[in-house]
Amino acid sequence: MDKTANRRFSVLVIDDEPQVTSELSELLENSGYHCVVSDSKDSALQKFRDDPSIGLVICDLGLGRDNGIRVVEALKEAAGTARFFETIILTGQQGSQEVIEAMRVGVADYYQKPVAPMDLLKGLERLEARLHERIRSQLSLSHVNQRLEYLAESLNSISRDIHKIKYEVHGGGQPAGGGALKQEQTEPAASAAPNNAEQIAPVVNNPLFNKLSPRQQAVARLVSKGLTNYQIAYDLGITENTVKLYVSQVLRLMHMHNRTQLALAISPSASQSSAVH
Repeated sequence: MDKTANRRFSVLVIDDEPQVTSELSELLENSGYHCVVSDSKDSALQKFRDDPSIGLVICDLGLGRDNGIRVVEALKEAAGTARFFETIILTGQQGSQEVIEAMRVGVADYYQKPVAPMDLLKGLERLEARLHERIRSQLSLSHVNQRLEYLAESLNSISRDIHKIKYEVHGGGQPAGGGALKQEQTEPAASAAPNNAEQIAPVVNNPLFNKLSPRQQAVARLVSKGLTNYQIAYDLGITENTVKLYVSQVLRLMHMHNRTQLALAISPSASQSSAVH
């Protein structure tokens, strides 16, 4: 075993027998590991929190008044999702049921006392390699997530630019309010907060029109002004497909065949004529 090996992770040894911790510490230190010793759950938790280099844990299953499984569970809770570690359990006379329970809470391996030194060191090296791989995978995942976030933001920026260009190409010009581009709203929010054009729109003296919902009326008014579906979508903060749906509903409910008929039916002159008759 290379005593000068560059070990990245420290080893936390948890056992209430001083002779065991002394022998394990000597073995680990001579093999290049930095060793931290504890004899209880509370002490182990404190040392684990204080030393972020601890990545390997060797814990006695029958830890006096404490239970080794409960200690491992407490360490996992303290680690949360941001910190990784691997655990080896040392067993004495405990039965297989306790070992199975230990595996269920995330213990990676177990050895029966008295443990063979070389077997323990080989087991630690396997877990050290596994821990390195887990950390590399986490870093790779974080890097991928960052790239995806950057890509999503870039696509959003491109979408906003296209939105603005399409609006200008359709004759909308610069939006009111210094050219700031509206963010598309969801339909419920848009319905709950109609824009100023809807609030101050002139009265239309058409019984079929007056039976339409406020949003249907708003779409119909903009159609009568000659706006395209895209311009209406931009003005109301909804999608173009939603506008198409509204136009179809309005034409059906008002018994119209096309947008021209709709525009004529709700134009100011038509409304005034209806009022005279």
